[in-house]
Amino acid sequence: MALVWRRDRPPYEGRWALSGGFIKLDEDLSAAAERVLAERAGLPGAPVHLEQLQSYGYPDRDPRRRVVSVAYLGIAPDLPASTEAHMSWQPVDSLTEMAFDHRRIMLDGVERARSKLEYTSLGAAFCPPEFTVAELRRVYEIVWGHPLDPRNFHRKVTRAEGFLIPTGKTTTRDGGRPAMLYRRGPAELLHPPMLRPGTSVCASGSGAGLASSGR
Repeated sequence: MALVWRRDRPPYEGRWALSGGFIKLDEDLSAAAERVLAERAGLPGAPVHLEQLQSYGYPDRDPRRRVVSVAYLGIAPDLPASTEAHMSWQPVDSLTEMAFDHRRIMLDGVERARSKLEYTSLGAAFCPPEFTVAELRRVYEIVWGHPLDPRNFHRKVTRAEGFLIPTGKTTTRDGGRPAMLYRRGPAELLHPPMLRPGTSVCASGSGAGLASSGR
């Protein structure tokens, strides 16, 4: 889901857009992103993981004038409805036509979120405090958009150092036999990583909710 609003004036009147705002002369980029999240997106005080996504500055991205934007990605589970009446949560797949280059920014953010599940323990943040491996697998399947082999997934997540900690308790809420309950471990980076189907680790090289811009 992405938090967007429908523009009520040209250009791109009637199209969905990401929230954004101009940076003030006395604030840095991260402070501007937090302010936009609170004031324009309508999520004051929300426990959002916010990180810089990318800069966008090609000449024709705004038909009115030259604009350079710095987009931020916000990720969090169970976010509330926005306090701003014009903002709403929409499925990413439904946002096929957006204002300016906001669809490109949104898709970059989706790709960043997907890649973060490969190398970080962020996926567990979308589970209850105590969860089963099947519940964690469902998070990965939703974000990655692919079904995952249950046995292979179980082997990988339980072998990743510091990712999951057994609670010693079981539950039948998944149906079937009792399943072990885990809680999130102290690891922030996963070793080995949880690679998506069809990806591989290279020896060299490196390298995208809610995006806010400095426009």
